Amino acid sequence: MLNPPDPAIVARIAEIMSRAKRLLFITGAGISADSGLPTYRGIGGLYNNQMTEENFPIETALSGAMLDENPAITWKYLYQIEEACRGAKFNDAHAIIAGWQETFEVCVLTQNIDGFHRDAGSRNLIEMHGDIHDLLCTCCDYQASVPNYDGLKMPPSCPRCQALVRPRVVLFGEALPSGAIQHLYRELDQGFDVVFSIGTTSVFPYIAGPVAQASQMGVPTVEINPADTNVTRFVDYKLASGAAASLWAIREALTNAA
Repeated sequence: MLNPPDPAIVARIAEIMSRAKRLLFITGAGISADSGLPTYRGIGGLYNNQMTEENFPIETALSGAMLDENPAITWKYLYQIEEACRGAKFNDAHAIIAGWQETFEVCVLTQNIDGFHRDAGSRNLIEMHGDIHDLLCTCCDYQASVPNYDGLKMPPSCPRCQALVRPRVVLFGEALPSGAIQHLYRELDQGFDVVFSIGTTSVFPYIAGPVAQASQMGVPTVEINPADTNVTRFVDYKLASGAAASLWAIREALTNAA
């Protein structure tokens, strides 16, 4: 059972937000916990560091190299990940962040590949690791978006050229998408008034970096996570509670202060 958000900390965060214009929300798997998704670190943690049936580490099975060498293995585990998301929807945490676009300039940087921020209506969205529902051909310009992988032949092939199709996600060992990186740089160059880290262990430098940089520049920082993480030591305000409950409390405090 998660602790409820600390009212004093919530009130302080709401006070800071009441004077803010631009907000950055950095989110990880924890924000989707209230949607019923596992709070794994990256893709592989869904398997709790166990070896696959083929006796590979999951990071090997879900790597770009394996997709090239043996796409059936990679797609087997991509299917399992998508199946874990199937039927789930965005929750109040995603919706509240999207709703704040009417009051603030909001940017969302997410590691998640579930597409929930997009479904909730977030517009200025950086999906650093992609979206598992977006498919693209490895040879031609064919692209498609699917609600789930049911009915797909495994591994799927392009209906135009018959080449291998893959999801628009960053597999282990692959480079981050340059467009997403450039988008993040442009947003950081504009600056933010408050930076939130929600539901991520922040093991990647491009996820932890904006929080550490904001802290060094004196920009207020907030972490919402039941556990301590790689950025906990940097943040000004820590809510050791769930994402949806914390954001609900902050929104209520903002409304009452208005």
